[in-house]
Amino acid sequence: MTDELTIGGIECFGHHGVFEFERREGQIFVIDLVLGLDTAPAAASDDLRDTVDYGSLVAQVKASVERDPVDLIETLAQRIADVCLLDARVEWVRVTVHKPDAPIDATFSDVALTITRRADA
Repeated sequence: MTDELTIGGIECFGHHGVFEFERREGQIFVIDLVLGLDTAPAAASDDLRDTVDYGSLVAQVKASVERDPVDLIETLAQRIADVCLLDARVEWVRVTVHKPDAPIDATFSDVALTITRRADA
């Protein structure tokens, strides 16, 4: 059985994008995570050591977004998935990267990419 832990709306400031002004000025990226894991051990023990410490995970994800600029949100999403899968308890992760200020010459509310990665893949 796999349970789901959801952390939504993690705001980060990064310098990702294919255009020079995106790299120079930076912008807000918003990250949503869904982690597949078995929470029964933590429920039984009531001990943080038996589950994913989502406070620490958010700090690691935020740091991964705010370092080393990349061109594509596809690359950024994979980087975030890799961070989440470092914890052996995480069986799979669904990462959504929102880029609400993407340089598009039209009125829009959001650009978002969602990927799902498994620990055994």
